[in-house]
Amino acid sequence: MPRSKRPVPDEVAASATEEDLPESRGASADEIARDLAAAIVDKRLPPGTRLREEALGRVYGVSRTKIRAALLTLSRDKLIQIVPDKGAFVSKPSVQEAREVFAVRRVLEAEVVRLFVAQAKPRDFALLEQHIKIERSTLEPPTSGSAREKLLGDFHVVLAECAGNATLAELVREMVARSSLIAMLYQSTNDPHCSSDEHQDLLKACRSGDANVAVACMNEHLLRVEANLRLDGSAPDRQLDLVKALLS
Repeated sequence: MPRSKRPVPDEVAASATEEDLPESRGASADEIARDLAAAIVDKRLPPGTRLREEALGRVYGVSRTKIRAALLTLSRDKLIQIVPDKGAFVSKPSVQEAREVFAVRRVLEAEVVRLFVAQAKPRDFALLEQHIKIERSTLEPPTSGSAREKLLGDFHVVLAECAGNATLAELVREMVARSSLIAMLYQSTNDPHCSSDEHQDLLKACRSGDANVAVACMNEHLLRVEANLRLDGSAPDRQLDLVKALLS
């Protein structure tokens, strides 16, 4: 589905003109869900944003039935919350949920690393090395911060996919998406250069064949990323100009 035009929330859709609407019509529920998920992860739809079925139906040129199906998919992935009699909202995870997500990631990704060390092929290492090169080439402006963060998260997804367990990879993908939402809400101060260096260190540990050392690298990395979140309540509320953020 072409994405030359981006989705807009209810704050924007009410005043959108025909020129603001996507050029393609009849998107599937899965395509709409992927598009909205990308907008959430890319920080174009901040936590707490209300997603009105009528507005989204107008933006995508589809029925509310199809929009509901897309929203249910996002709800299952915990990217949005559907509140009875109120509607759908981009999830706003609590501090407790944020800590739980990273705790689950440490468990899941420790197993990913063990599987990867046991069965990784040279092409898998080459794929991840190439990913790290791309990370480093995008660490400086003008690349947006959200694009860099997404790329850093994608490293974990690619690693999980290379581990050979599709179900585990799907779980990691969900946790990484939720982590991105958490980083947005709690004003992560994570240094992308440090994350990329740690990805390189992890790959080096995996090459050594010592699964315990590699798992320790992954745990240290995830603990540091979590430590860079402002989970003490000091993060200021982020007010975004949604029209500019979504239509730029």
